[in-house]
Amino acid sequence: MAYASHIINNSKKLRNVAGLLQHEHAVLARCFSIDAVSRRDDLLKLRCHGYVPVERERVFNSAINSTVSSFGVLRKNLSTTTRITGNTVVGSLSNKAFACSQVHSRRGFASDSGLPPHQEIGMPSLSPTMTEGNIARWLKKEGDKISPGEVLCEVETDKATVEMECMEEGYLAKILKGDGSKEIKVGEVIAITVEDEEDIGKFENYSPSASDAGAAAPKEPSPPPPKQEAVEKPVSSPESKISKPSAAPTGDRIFASPLARKLAEDNNVPLSSIKGTGPDGSIVKADIEEYLATRGKEVSAKAPKTKDVTAADLDYVDIPHSQIRKVTASRLLFSKQTIPHYYLTVDACVDKLMCLRSQLNSIQEASGGKRISVNDLVIKAAALALRKVPRCNSSWTDEYIRQYNNVNINVAVQTDNGLYVPVVRDADKKGLSTISEEVKQLAQKAKENSLKPEDYEGGTFTVSNLGGPFGIKQFCAIINPPQSGILAVGSAEKRVVPGVGPDEYKFASFMSVTLSCDHRVIDGAIGAEWLKAFKGYIENPETMLL
Repeated sequence: MAYASHIINNSKKLRNVAGLLQHEHAVLARCFSIDAVSRRDDLLKLRCHGYVPVERERVFNSAINSTVSSFGVLRKNLSTTTRITGNTVVGSLSNKAFACSQVHSRRGFASDSGLPPHQEIGMPSLSPTMTEGNIARWLKKEGDKISPGEVLCEVETDKATVEMECMEEGYLAKILKGDGSKEIKVGEVIAITVEDEEDIGKFENYSPSASDAGAAAPKEPSPPPPKQEAVEKPVSSPESKISKPSAAPTGDRIFASPLARKLAEDNNVPLSSIKGTGPDGSIVKADIEEYLATRGKEVSAKAPKTKDVTAADLDYVDIPHSQIRKVTASRLLFSKQTIPHYYLTVDACVDKLMCLRSQLNSIQEASGGKRISVNDLVIKAAALALRKVPRCNSSWTDEYIRQYNNVNINVAVQTDNGLYVPVVRDADKKGLSTISEEVKQLAQKAKENSLKPEDYEGGTFTVSNLGGPFGIKQFCAIINPPQSGILAVGSAEKRVVPGVGPDEYKFASFMSVTLSCDHRVIDGAIGAEWLKAFKGYIENPETMLL
């Protein structure tokens, strides 16, 4: 209890706890109940709804984590570090607050290290799939005064570039991960803040892992060398001595040092043609070199030429992975390895669709609206087909198949940074003009790398169109987990089709679409039923307007 009092008295943020207890006793009584740790989320909910002031909430969090309450709840390990933030506001995305993200931040108290009270700021988790991030740039410098809500730095996540805001008033004492730092694990310390300006200089040589490294240093280096020596020395000499009598009569085994074997392998030298001069007749490096210098000149001459020619012919540039490309690669690899894909392809006549699009665009141009694309009509048709065949609007889990009531369509958008799939929510309930406007806005934000999490999360089905932009006739797309289906849209082409009479022919435009299905969720007949419904909307587009 005395230690907790010492913490409160020496921390500016906790000096008002006594007055706070008098004014917010109702909330504190709830927080300091027997299950206080689990109920702290209730307090955070009050914060998100604006019922608890920001400054008092910080005091609540500090008091819960670092003091002993009068109700008997003890927070352990007070002598080291204590968490002071939970699921609170940590940053903003596209110049707007990004709420309820997890930030790893802990308070360090001066003890044997002689450091003043400080706070370690960790790399926050800013998206559900984020495991690491990059520091794009710092907007604050070491020694700068910081206030709640000010932007500390810009963090590149797997989805977008996010502005990270500071949580408390103080000073930025040390930046541990500077501009351009890459592959920083979530929770890894990136900066140190202090309350008093005079404490900044004390963190000039601060390293968060210094104590851990010092403790682990004497343990790790010492055991491995003895083990390696104990294995290597007995193997090299005793083995050759013992095996000599048995090797002599058979003559099948050739003894050579590892370095000699490697040199012989690199230069295509047969060990059977070399007489060893090492211990007990074993072949050593000098034997290989002598062979290459005398009888192996041709072999040694060919190898360097081949390597030189190969190296000279290769001209390449190494392009570093972006965060979105790494995450996309891992998700697609997981999809192909774990999801049993199968594919269904159908051709749909789009003559009526193109005619309707032309009429709608005339109306849009007259009213000043944006033009409607074929892809917008495809999204609408796919959404209505999902509403008609809801079993395709589902996801697989080990316990059950989850069938969604919302029809949210992800739209694949290619950018310089990688592939994005922003989502059009409730596409089955929206008009074509609304869908067209949303798709254009989302595509622009994807190219600017400014998508918010709500712009790409929560999709139930994906549409990928390579026909219109690139003229691809037909292709098979990879399912975007946890979804169970994705539609690959090809280009429309004119074909000659039979007419009514025996010698009558006419031209019509057909578009090939391929549905990739998760066979655990969508059986073949169900996938065919969905494609039939989709084709019906495409070939009779006026039904989409009813």
